[in-house]
Amino acid sequence: MAATEALLAGIDLGAGSLKVSIVRADGALVAEASRPVATESPQPGWSEQDPQDWWRACCQALRAVLAQAACPARAIAAISFSAGAHTQVLEDAQGRVIRPAILWNDQRSRAQTQALRAQADAQIFAIAANRANPTWTLPQMLWLRDAEPESFARVARLYLAKDWLRARFTGTWETDSIDALGTLMLDAASVRWSQTLCDLIGWRMATLPPIVAAKAVVGHVGAAAARATGLAEGTPVVCGSSDTAAETFGAGMVHEGMGVVKLATAATVSVLSPQPRPDLALINYYHIVPGHWYVITATNSCASAHKWLRDTFFRRAGDDGSAVFDAMDRQAAAVAAGAEGLFFHPYLNGERSPHWDPLLRADFVGAGFNHGAGHFVRALYEGIAYSLRDCRDVLQARGLGFAVARLTGGGARSALWRQIVADMLDVQVELPTVADASFGAALLAGVGVGVFASEQDAAKLVTVAARTRPDPARVALYERGVPIYRDIQAALAPLNHRIHDFVAGR
Repeated sequence: MAATEALLAGIDLGAGSLKVSIVRADGALVAEASRPVATESPQPGWSEQDPQDWWRACCQALRAVLAQAACPARAIAAISFSAGAHTQVLEDAQGRVIRPAILWNDQRSRAQTQALRAQADAQIFAIAANRANPTWTLPQMLWLRDAEPESFARVARLYLAKDWLRARFTGTWETDSIDALGTLMLDAASVRWSQTLCDLIGWRMATLPPIVAAKAVVGHVGAAAARATGLAEGTPVVCGSSDTAAETFGAGMVHEGMGVVKLATAATVSVLSPQPRPDLALINYYHIVPGHWYVITATNSCASAHKWLRDTFFRRAGDDGSAVFDAMDRQAAAVAAGAEGLFFHPYLNGERSPHWDPLLRADFVGAGFNHGAGHFVRALYEGIAYSLRDCRDVLQARGLGFAVARLTGGGARSALWRQIVADMLDVQVELPTVADASFGAALLAGVGVGVFASEQDAAKLVTVAARTRPDPARVALYERGVPIYRDIQAALAPLNHRIHDFVAGR
């Protein structure tokens, strides 16, 4: 098959669903399909998934997308993967999954994070280029040691989420350097597992996978996986990487000076850098582009908060969820910027940048009889945008600003939300024609098998469907709102901590 005729498949495991995209070598989207994945929260702040659900969703979505594309399985030149960082699958010596996977947004390891900081904060930061937080694998595994010592002792192999899923196809065990860095067990300078970091929690180095490049071909689709998914046996499988790495790559962030804002389960603001930017307020990762890093600030709840609002206050039994979102969007669009003084802080699951406080709680502040349903939706959009402004300002203060931002994630489909982000950040916002992690993973598959000569060549295929420019009047309005938003957060933070103690019975 000529390179120009190749089809590439990207598989992304998200927090709420698994999505597969088939992409032509010219960058056109041929077909896409997704299947839901359930998250369990057996205790407040916990977030877990059953890896077997991922595999079932993957098989179903692949069969659906192949049928939709109406292409023979042999037309797929390669597949690759992405998933949220930090999320781990633990197997015993017999290859059995030991327990549900603890997700990146889980907050159970607060005490372990504090203990690691007290014991070795500077040492961890110096080695891993990042600070311990409850979202990272190292404190999560310290929690496992403390809370489930039998499970801790049984671990023979640690997989990152996309690697476990990929292993269903290839039977191999490896990870890429980006996901490896997300464990907080890697020496960032040498790109090797760190004995020093593992020793902090008594973790055995033999349980950690070999490290390869994200674009490396690690195997081929096996016979059993071919029968389960509809793919052709022998299809090349490319390692892949974390979802944000794939998304920023798929959005075209291969040169410095561009930002990528993700409106997904969580929201992130990312910029490309030729070197890491070690800073306690930032998250540093290697990038898919060789010789570069991407630097992140993040807010924990975005589309997840939007869905929470819909399901809690707007959706009735039997309603179509997408139709309810559309109705909410129309109601919000009918409300003037500023939501008549109604403010929302999206801390439904604690917060990362710039507060790094797992005990913060969400709020609506300033409600009056003049506020209706649309005000609450608009306030949610604006509250998340204010939180993104907090994230952007952390980067800007360190010389990492940008004048153009590419938007990714499901929230980017809302023209109103795009406008609010443009006004809040005072930057031009660009919506790629296709931009999500599964698309980025498909492009990465093409790099891996030589359909594209380089990552930069693949990114040239990214096109922009819409551009949104900031409105000066609304920019000025939100500038007035920023200090109010931040003062509310500062005033409520100690009360959030007291509420946490109250709920805990202290």
